[in-house]
Amino acid sequence: MKKISMLVVLFLLSGCLGMPKNMTPVKDFDVNRYVGTWYEIARLDHSFERGLTQVTAQYILRDDGGVNVINCGFSPKNDEWKEAQGKAYFVQERDKGYLKVSFFGPFYGSYVIFNLFPEKVSQQNYQYAFVSGPDLSYLWLLSRTPTVPSKVLTDFIAQSKALGFDTDALILVEQAKR
Repeated sequence: MKKISMLVVLFLLSGCLGMPKNMTPVKDFDVNRYVGTWYEIARLDHSFERGLTQVTAQYILRDDGGVNVINCGFSPKNDEWKEAQGKAYFVQERDKGYLKVSFFGPFYGSYVIFNLFPEKVSQQNYQYAFVSGPDLSYLWLLSRTPTVPSKVLTDFIAQSKALGFDTDALILVEQAKR
């Protein structure tokens, strides 16, 4: 009985590490070009960011090969800043944009980067990232700047819709100067 319970727990924990059907994480991913501060431009609604504006994510390399994650957003309703700190590790090879992220102890969820710009290997940091969670209810458009050209948003919506995301439910995140 104890073995069955352990298997059920392992199955449930690993269940959050999947990705939407037909999605492929980016290849030739370079975490050094990804670290730094990102602005959240668009997202699907979920409880842990509900009502937040001016959302940013900061990624910092860890000594153990992972990435520290600091998410910050402003709650106009409560007139306060909220912050969540977590950690991320690669699920497969380090050159694939497929990580697992935890903000709550041993519980991890998928962080799948399915498009990046610029793609080509260069010294320049990535400027835009299309990111999913383990299923079609988690979706983000991230940018190095608080705004994006309309073509980036249009491409994000088109690619996300083609993958099955409910793009009509996207929230465009208000970004203001701090």
